[in-house]
Amino acid sequence: MLQYKVIELSNVTEESVEETLNEWSAKGWCYDGMQFAMRESSKRPAMAFVLFVKQDNISIE
Repeated sequence: MLQYKVIELSNVTEESVEETLNEWSAKGWCYDGMQFAMRESSKRPAMAFVLFVKQDNISIE
């Protein structure tokens, strides 16, 4: 079974993204993508959603 994890970042900086990727990868999750929520008044994202997946090793026989 495939499991999904979504991490919301309200402070989108290079450091926060890097920290999130390293932390959840170390826990066995695989990076799957990133989505940004933009502000109209700025080129910097207001939020980011970092997506991870993990394969559950339960076998059904």
